Amino acid sequence: MQPIEIKKDIFWVGIVDFDHRDFHGYSRCPDGTTCNAYLIRDKKNVLVDTVQPGWANAMLCRIGNVIDPEKIDYIICNHMELDHQGVLEEIIERVKPEKIFVSQMGLKSMAGYYAGKNWPVQAVKSGDSLDIGSRRIIFQETRMLHWPDSMVSYIPEDKLLISNDIFGQNIASSMRFTDEYDDQWEFEHRIKEYFYNIVLPYSAIALKALPVVESLDIDMIAPDHGLIHRGHKACKFIIDMYRKMAEQKPQKRALIFYDSMWKSTEKMAYSVCRGLEENGVPCRIMSVKSNHHSAVMTELADCGAVLAGSPTHNNGIMPLVAAQLCYMAGLKPQNRVGGAFGSCGWSGESPKILQDRLAEMNMEMPAAPVKCLWAPTHEVYKACRGLGEAVAIALKKKCGE
Repeated sequence: MQPIEIKKDIFWVGIVDFDHRDFHGYSRCPDGTTCNAYLIRDKKNVLVDTVQPGWANAMLCRIGNVIDPEKIDYIICNHMELDHQGVLEEIIERVKPEKIFVSQMGLKSMAGYYAGKNWPVQAVKSGDSLDIGSRRIIFQETRMLHWPDSMVSYIPEDKLLISNDIFGQNIASSMRFTDEYDDQWEFEHRIKEYFYNIVLPYSAIALKALPVVESLDIDMIAPDHGLIHRGHKACKFIIDMYRKMAEQKPQKRALIFYDSMWKSTEKMAYSVCRGLEENGVPCRIMSVKSNHHSAVMTELADCGAVLAGSPTHNNGIMPLVAAQLCYMAGLKPQNRVGGAFGSCGWSGESPKILQDRLAEMNMEMPAAPVKCLWAPTHEVYKACRGLGEAVAIALKKKCGE
C-alpha cells in the first residue's frame, strides 16, 4: 500500500492490519484495524506517531516512497501506548532524529517502555508550538483521552488536527477517508464500538475537550485508528456524535444480556423483553455465550435500560455474566435504568447479586429482581413481563415521556 497525501506535503504512512482481531485484549476488530501515522514534509520533516510492533519495515518502506527516512528531523509521540509507539526504537535507530516531542506525562510513559535510552526528548505542554518552516505544529494535551500522556497536534496552516486516539474507529480498509466508506450504519457502529469500549469512562473529560476542538479552524481530523474525517461536514459529524455519546442522555431502548444452563433464564429473558415491548420500548437480547463483551457494551450505546439475567451457580452468578458486569462497571455507563432476573435449583442468590451489581453502577432499579425456581411457570412469566413493564415505565419517564 502506497503513502497517501492527505494534505499538500502531508502523508499517511501508517499500516493496515487486516488480520488483527483482538484490540488491546478487550475489544474485537471484525475486519482488522489500522495504525495511522503521518509524515509532514517541510523545512523540517516530521513524523507524527509510529505503529504497532512488527510493522517497522512496512512503515519505513511507505516513508521511503516520500523521502529518505534519515531525512526526518523530528518525531512527535502524541501518545506512548504501544499500538502507536511499538516500533519507536527501530524508527529512531534508522532516523536518528534531532528531537522527539512528547507531552509532560509522556516522559513517564516513555521512560517506562524504553528505560535507559539516551534519546533527544523534549516535553511540551498545551499551547507550545513547533516551527517547521511553512507550518507550525501546536500541541494540546488531552489528558485521560484516553491515557494521562495523550495529546493532539494541530497544524493551523492546513486546518488539520492529528487527534491520536480521539475520533477513531477500528476499520481495516484500503480507503483512507470517511467519505469513501459507503456503509453509513456500519461506520457509525464502529464509532460507537470504539467510544463505548475505550473512551466512555472519560465522557466528562471529552465534553470539556470538544469546545476546544470546535474553536479550531479545521477541515480535517486525522485519528490514529481508522478513517480520516475530511471536510467541514465530516468534522462536524464526528464532533457532534462524540458529544451525543459523551452526554449519555437516556434513549428509549433496552438491552438484555444473560447466560443460561437449561434454558430457564433464557425463557425469562424473552418474557422480560415482551414486557418491555408491550410498553413501547424496543429491546435487544444478547447471550453472553454468543456475544463478546465488547459487542454487548457497544449495544448499550443506544440503550437507556440494561437488564441482566443469570442462573445461580455456586451461590453466585455465571462466570460470563460476572465478566460482563465487571467489564461494564469499569466503563462507567451513566443515566441507565436496570433490572435483574434469574433461575435456580435451590439456593437462588443470583437475581439479588445482579440487582446489587447494577445498582452499584448508579442505575435506577424500579422493580425487585425476579427469581425462578426450576422451570418458569405462568406466574414467573407474569412477573418477568411485570419487570419489563416497570423498567419501560421508568425509562420513558427518564426520557421525558
